[in-house]
Amino acid sequence: MAEIATIGGGCYWCLDAFYKLVNGVSLVVSGYSGGHVDNPTSDRVYMGDTGHAEVVQITFDPKVITYKELLEIFFVMHDPTTLNRQGYDTGPEYRSIILYHSDKQKEIAEDMAKNFATSLWKDPIVTEIVPYEMFWPADEDMQDFYAKRPNVGYCQM
Repeated sequence: MAEIATIGGGCYWCLDAFYKLVNGVSLVVSGYSGGHVDNPTSDRVYMGDTGHAEVVQITFDPKVITYKELLEIFFVMHDPTTLNRQGYDTGPEYRSIILYHSDKQKEIAEDMAKNFATSLWKDPIVTEIVPYEMFWPADEDMQDFYAKRPNVGYCQM
């Protein structure tokens, strides 16, 4: 039976492109979570007043890849020590965040932040670990961004 993970580590384009290559992942959807406004538009999120983060929602087969393994990838592929920033992207919508769907996911996320991430990064880990409440998919033109625009400079970086 498939499970869901919801995570944010800066721009969702990067997470989307990477996780789609992972064996055991069947679906990755870019969107917004962790805020206080229903059905936010991207324009509204980037105004900074909705509280949402850019996230991906990952559907995966835990018999092929575990939640812990998904988080290992997460902590390696972005910098969880920079508050509200990944590279040139700044603002609370680009924060490092794990939205857990169960007590087991919470336990794994807390352990990974405390023990795995700290072994990779010398600065303090600022990743938020919060309960999942709602996910709002981004506009269709934001889905599969890299696949649709392989020649865009941002993608080639």
